[in-house]
Amino acid sequence: MSISYYFGSSSKVWEDISWIYGIEEAGYSGWEICADGSYHFGKRDQYERIIETLQSTTLKATVHAPFGDLNPAAINDPIWRETIRQLCECVRLASEITNRVTIHPGYLSCTGKLVPGKIWQLQKEAMREVGKTATEYGVVACLENMPDIHDFLCRYPEEIQGIIEDIEGVSMTIDFGHAHTMGKVKDFIKVLKSASHVHIHDNNGKSDEHLAIGEGTVDWNLLSKALLRDYRGVVVVEGRSIPEAKLSLSRIRGWR
Repeated sequence: MSISYYFGSSSKVWEDISWIYGIEEAGYSGWEICADGSYHFGKRDQYERIIETLQSTTLKATVHAPFGDLNPAAINDPIWRETIRQLCECVRLASEITNRVTIHPGYLSCTGKLVPGKIWQLQKEAMREVGKTATEYGVVACLENMPDIHDFLCRYPEEIQGIIEDIEGVSMTIDFGHAHTMGKVKDFIKVLKSASHVHIHDNNGKSDEHLAIGEGTVDWNLLSKALLRDYRGVVVVEGRSIPEAKLSLSRIRGWR
């Protein structure tokens, strides 16, 4: 199995779905559906429209689970339980079209900061519950590393590995754009072989800009060689527009 390149855009969750035809025209193999906003699977008509539109293309799919207003490390128990319910339901419905679902980790609320050990355990228990559903439906739920925003969990490879350790149905999405904001690209390359999914995009090392490949300061010579050497599976280019998607893919095609 070689690398397949998909495109995803969280900035387009409120746009008409017709924009995805541009993903196919740009030359990508698939679409990573950000299941939030107008693409949230919680509304049956939205879910059916996504499936019907996807089937009208040659695109394959992966799914990014919803994250708006959710927190799998919430100290507020009803919010924590609702987050798990939505994540598990997304995994169940996503299993109709993919075997990979990316999950955002939680974050420290103002009261959660007082009990960081409890927050860790809540995140781990949330992933156990999601993992059970993922295993039941033949999906791998991939916990994603976060950018340099202090209150987020899973900004370091050791942290994300500790949370997913020994949980069936759960693996890791490595987002190298996020890793670059932390100065941790090389550290995440070291654990690349254990990842089940990859996101790439560029930035200038300060914030999560989601620039086209080559428009920031990520060392693509280093990273491209690592991907081609150590990874087999889907790599999702995350971006803001179809023109930037085309630019990114044109540069990826020059990788050796």
